[in-house]
Amino acid sequence: MSRTVTYSPAHTLVPTYECFNRCTYCNFRTAPGKSPWMELAHAEKQLQALQGTGTIEILILSGEVHPQSPRRTAWFQRIYDLCSLALSLGFLPHTNAGPLSFEEMALLKEVNVSMGLMLEQLTPKLLETVHRHAPSKVPERRLQQLEWAGQLQIPFTTGLLLGIGETPDDWRDTLEAIASIHCRWGHIQEVILQPHSPGSQQISKGSAFSPEQLPEVVALARQILPPAITLQIPPNLVQQPELLLACLQAGGRDLGGIGLRDEVNPDYPHPHYRALAEILQPASWHLVRRLPVYPQYDSWLPVRLRTAVTHWRNRRSRCPY
Repeated sequence: MSRTVTYSPAHTLVPTYECFNRCTYCNFRTAPGKSPWMELAHAEKQLQALQGTGTIEILILSGEVHPQSPRRTAWFQRIYDLCSLALSLGFLPHTNAGPLSFEEMALLKEVNVSMGLMLEQLTPKLLETVHRHAPSKVPERRLQQLEWAGQLQIPFTTGLLLGIGETPDDWRDTLEAIASIHCRWGHIQEVILQPHSPGSQQISKGSAFSPEQLPEVVALARQILPPAITLQIPPNLVQQPELLLACLQAGGRDLGGIGLRDEVNPDYPHPHYRALAEILQPASWHLVRRLPVYPQYDSWLPVRLRTAVTHWRNRRSRCPY
């Protein structure tokens, strides 16, 4: 069994926090029109300050503008421009901006080495509870995004949000759906297993997902998903070292993007990678950096992106982390 655990040195840019969904557990959203959009000049200053720090991935993480909104085109253009800016300054973009059209995804493929969208849970009963006011959380729409990503050969990350009213049978159904789509297209590089962790900004406090259950979910995911899919565990949401190690023993192999701030869970700061290495080392796990695209997908990338990825792979080989 490999004793390697990966992480991505990452920084998040948020084009806007506004979102037309109102998920009751969200700690990210502001109401439409209440969040100024990130200006390119401001983003450029942030990115220039990160040059030479070892940061590789720029996560473009946005709230959602309604597909029929007259502002949708401008919103999408801002995301595209932020990705292009990150590329021009030597970083590798990864976008997660909610469900997109096939045409929007095709355009973003030009400026992203990978993309993502959480399935969360496929059970429709959540549309009556936590997703009652979240039109883009309709399961079929999110599954369509995964299918389109496969058709477009976009390396993709998805995942489960745990503890929002689902059952263990729902975990299985969602994992089996991911496995089925991956078997058709071979494009799912990571599945995140994210325990719901209540924060200070959400509408309904709800209860946290019991972290003691997470190794069980990891083991189930490893049983259902193809071996090529990496399981990602957010270490800021699994704060007990022994549970994090149990998740790795059960099949987790990645700790996700590690940066200054978890925008989705702002009450739970990311640990520094050195602190993580100190937890892992006594158990003989070795922490190494990775890129936001896995090597088996390099050939899917447009030439410009493939060149940028090759540059980072050569740098990473000289400095594991």
